[in-house]
Amino acid sequence: MVSQSQTSGAVMGWLGFAIGAMALVLTIVLFWAGPFAPQQAATVTLGEMAAEIAKSAARSVAGQAQPAPEVIPRTVDDYLEIAVAVLAGFAIVLGLAAFIRREDRRTAFSALALGILAIGFQLFTWTVMMIVGAIVIFGIMASLSETFGDLFGE
Repeated sequence: MVSQSQTSGAVMGWLGFAIGAMALVLTIVLFWAGPFAPQQAATVTLGEMAAEIAKSAARSVAGQAQPAPEVIPRTVDDYLEIAVAVLAGFAIVLGLAAFIRREDRRTAFSALALGILAIGFQLFTWTVMMIVGAIVIFGIMASLSETFGDLFGE
């Protein structure tokens, strides 16, 4: 059983727990309520992507140079994702510091677990979205290959 004196001295562990909980809640809010920045409709984005792929293929066949890459401006969603990573990193560091200082193990482990869980949830959702995006892009490419079969070697 943990006495009151052991839990009251776990400053790093409790601070890490609070910061890890904030990171996890922010991650879940970003996943369920986001994106917060204005977004184009998916059909517009996919249409523009298909048109750019066709233009790029035509330039490549004609031997023309591709345009220079454009800088994409950061949105509020990018800054919130960075904030999640920073908060989760702080929670992990504070959890490790609590272990090193021999604070209460439960609070130290909780801080560490919440930080890792926040980063893991963010990476998991990002990976799932990348897989879905790749499937959509392959679908667009298959559609374009039917339309422009001679450009893609069919």
